[in-house]
Amino acid sequence: MSGRLMAGLVAAGASGIAVFLLWPLFTVLEIVDSQSGRIPFCTRVRPGEEFVLSFVHSVNLRPVYDTLRVEVDHLVIAKSRFDTFGAGMPEASTQDGTLSVAEDGWLEWTLNRPTPEITVRVGRVADHTVNYKGRDIHLSELAEPGSALTLRARKSGWLDLMKNRCIP
Repeated sequence: MSGRLMAGLVAAGASGIAVFLLWPLFTVLEIVDSQSGRIPFCTRVRPGEEFVLSFVHSVNLRPVYDTLRVEVDHLVIAKSRFDTFGAGMPEASTQDGTLSVAEDGWLEWTLNRPTPEITVRVGRVADHTVNYKGRDIHLSELAEPGSALTLRARKSGWLDLMKNRCIP
């Protein structure tokens, strides 16, 4: 085998490996430090899966549960559940969403609003928590209170998964 042919085969093999490692094959949910770009949490997800962002409302100090759905390259705010009205909480159905009372007496605001990402200021009292597949991720354990964290879904390849240490 000639030297040129061997070099060509090696280059083609290296290119193939690079494409394999970089090609975006997976959807991931990332929590990103909005200031530094650091990714303190990352996990593989499937489009259509849901997770809950919960927090304590800053005014009425009651729990709020926001259900979010992961799509290939964005999130969808599916609904919010809360047990009492408070500042900034919906009080009636509108063109943006439907307010209803669930069987358990909780209020449900259904809106199904797509969004590229959601940024949350980590609260001192709010205890912002992401629950995904039974696991609670307290945002205050990922960043200092007052810091901004961004939740986003995106396509990722093997190299990103290894580099960001995504949880399979």
